[in-house]
Amino acid sequence: MKHIYLFLLLMLVVSCSPKSEKLLEKMAQAQPQFLPGEAPEQWLLAHLDVETTGLLPGYHEMIDLGIVYTDLEGNIIDSLFIRIQPKHPERLSEGAYRVNAFNPDVWKSKGAVSPKKAVNIVIGFHKKSATDKSVLLVAYNSPFDLAFIDCLFRDAGHSWRELYHYFVLDIPSMAWAKGYRGLTGSSLASVLGIPAETQVAHLHTGITGAMFNVQLYQALMQQSR
Repeated sequence: MKHIYLFLLLMLVVSCSPKSEKLLEKMAQAQPQFLPGEAPEQWLLAHLDVETTGLLPGYHEMIDLGIVYTDLEGNIIDSLFIRIQPKHPERLSEGAYRVNAFNPDVWKSKGAVSPKKAVNIVIGFHKKSATDKSVLLVAYNSPFDLAFIDCLFRDAGHSWRELYHYFVLDIPSMAWAKGYRGLTGSSLASVLGIPAETQVAHLHTGITGAMFNVQLYQALMQQSR
């Protein structure tokens, strides 16, 4: 029983640490005054796509990410692409290599940055592009991308909630509600009549994925109209 009390006390100290309080304060400051339906002009979308060394967040890592900011209609406002040098490149899975052709030496030659610097770049980009507007994340299979973003930000002492609303939109779910039952981006692209994202590994990046997601979103919005 004594060990349980000590554990609970430790958890209380950790949860109330100054670092946590600062994060909570930043998250509170990011809360919107109006919802998208009430003031759509006060909102933006951040279309996100990440490439990784594998499928397991916390073990595998991000090796690049692309973000495209749009308004709620899908009109592009700004974009960002970053290559990231992972701490454990040896954990690269064969499947991930076939998708994105990650090579630590190639990444270094292309200006890949540390995970912590990548977070600082994303924060700076957000401040510049979002200004005072609230932002919703949008992704294709959003739980996957969000899990890796969460790990990236936590490792750098930040939270993605400092920047984005806690609701996250998912493109396949939008399409599913319209009756499309395909799960892959290429199958949905075929149905919507837009070009599929490149499958050439060394050309397949977070920014090609993010731009592709914007096209899917725009096509779905057009159908809604």
